[in-house]
Amino acid sequence: MAEAETLSSRDHGDGIVELQLGRGPVNALSAEFLMDFAAEITRLGEDDAVRAIILSSPFKVFSAGLDLKEAQGFDLEQQQAIVQGLNEGFLALYACPKPVVACVGGAAIAGGLFFVLASDRRVAMTKSSFGLAEVRVGADFPVGPLEIAKATLDSDTQRRLMLTGQPIGPIAARNFGFIDIIAEDREDLIGYSLAEARKLAELPSIAYASIKQQLRGETIEKIKAAIAAGGNAPEGGWFNSQTKEAMQRMIDQG
Repeated sequence: MAEAETLSSRDHGDGIVELQLGRGPVNALSAEFLMDFAAEITRLGEDDAVRAIILSSPFKVFSAGLDLKEAQGFDLEQQQAIVQGLNEGFLALYACPKPVVACVGGAAIAGGLFFVLASDRRVAMTKSSFGLAEVRVGADFPVGPLEIAKATLDSDTQRRLMLTGQPIGPIAARNFGFIDIIAEDREDLIGYSLAEARKLAELPSIAYASIKQQLRGETIEKIKAAIAAGGNAPEGGWFNSQTKEAMQRMIDQG
């Protein structure tokens, strides 16, 4: 059943729902896409019939982050809208009380990596790659993604990813602790993701949600407080005087 043009779900039985990100061709992030995602992940989190969620993509790229060509033309209102989408979308995922398994069959870059970091178990493929390229496109991190990165990645991994903007492969990501399992091909990727979801779905749901809140509650409240203080609408917008030039340089580099 389709919930929105860019999202669809599949019931695997036993309370396991696969939520597929379908904004082709690379799940580039837009404000509307992120807000639709926030609404859907919240709905699934509140559905008593749902025991575990798998996040997947049908594309070779899991999510490439912002469409840089589109983002270059953002005015102030559009910059604030995408910041709100990033904050609200990934906060909803990070705070979801249900187990979430990221099934990552390709690159997860910049904002796209937060679908992975905000999930509970992360299964990748040998062809997957990961990066936080914001510094290379001349943009800092909105408060939601920033606090999730700080809570999820150790200080050395933050330094490696956030201060270089360079991507890494799945083995390095597993060594850095944010990928759990690496599959050889897409068949194994789906199989491993389903197996992880089934294991999590068998856990007592009330205790799972409570422990997840215990672990993440401080970060969740910090993000909510920053949003309430204006974090969704940064004065002057998200971009600085170097951002559009840096974006064009990234586009030219291919």
